[in-house]
Amino acid sequence: MKKVLALVLTVSMLCGFALAAQAKPIKIGISIWSSTDTLGSECKRIIDAAAAALGVETQWVDQAHISEQVTASAETLALAGCDGIIICNSASAEMGSVIKTCSENEVYVAQFFRVIDKDANPEEYKQASESKYYVGAVHESEFDNGKTLVTILAGQKGCRKIGLEGWEPGDATFLGRWAGYQAGVEEWNAAHPDDKVTLLEPQYGRTTTDTGRATAEAIIDANPDIDALIVAGGGGDTLLGAIAAIEAKGLTGKIAVASTDFLPDLDAKLKSGAMAAESGGHYADPFFAFLMVYNTIKGDYATSTEGFHDMVFPYMFVASPEDYANYAKYFTGKELPYYEDEIKALAGLSYDDLAAACAKLSVEDVVARHTK
Repeated sequence: MKKVLALVLTVSMLCGFALAAQAKPIKIGISIWSSTDTLGSECKRIIDAAAAALGVETQWVDQAHISEQVTASAETLALAGCDGIIICNSASAEMGSVIKTCSENEVYVAQFFRVIDKDANPEEYKQASESKYYVGAVHESEFDNGKTLVTILAGQKGCRKIGLEGWEPGDATFLGRWAGYQAGVEEWNAAHPDDKVTLLEPQYGRTTTDTGRATAEAIIDANPDIDALIVAGGGGDTLLGAIAAIEAKGLTGKIAVASTDFLPDLDAKLKSGAMAAESGGHYADPFFAFLMVYNTIKGDYATSTEGFHDMVFPYMFVASPEDYANYAKYFTGKELPYYEDEIKALAGLSYDDLAAACAKLSVEDVVARHTK
């Protein structure tokens, strides 16, 4: 009788452990340059909404795009018991260490706002392709983004000498945008040989308001005849610093400012002339990386040792208060691009259908869904 009782207790304990294991929520870590600046806070808002809708536990690490902190963040999140990680790294070279950490700890990882370039970083690309724990990347076409922005400055705004402020030398996303700016200028100059545009070499303003301002001041002091400044990105604070520098010099409206990273008061800045054009609206990018890792952890998406998922997210462009009006209505304030029921539905899609939903996201798409 004692043996039977012991057996029953053992089976009960095993069942209890199994149920406890099943009840354990999925935990996803987010490694980001900042969860509190203009862009980072929007990213956090939509990921928090997704986590709440799906019952996922999250852990955040802010790493300031400092290489040592980027690679350490993967170790921190793996040791914290995360089942998966989404990460916005700085240089693609950092992903070698990140993928190694995740593979050793059997933690799935996906990039957001980033993808490893096969030609520029062949070793990291090969490592990512061969790791079953590297899920993939969600990113924009930075080349097209850069080309479109510089074309708006040249064609719509009449700018002919453009300063350029990056945030971190060697950053993969910046390099893609810079290639696009250069291509746009080359294309303009080929079509307008008697009305050429000059694009200056980039200076780097890091990711804070103070460094962004100091860098913009240095660019203007060295080139007082510029009529445009592209602040390539960096989370939004770099741009705020550059705008403050231009305002302090009494040049608001005289230097056309373009950037990638929507500001919370972009409408007012477009009206005042502080901003001339902006691309962005892409804070939902990490949302799709989050869903990609979530479904991989659940076993719904298979990983490969011969490649990875590559999901392209669309940019939105505004160059006037009118352009911004609909974006503001459906993407800022209390609104998010997806409601709770839509988040749950997206989480149930196949990878191909999720990628199609990602590519479809636009102001028009949200208007159509939310005004039925």
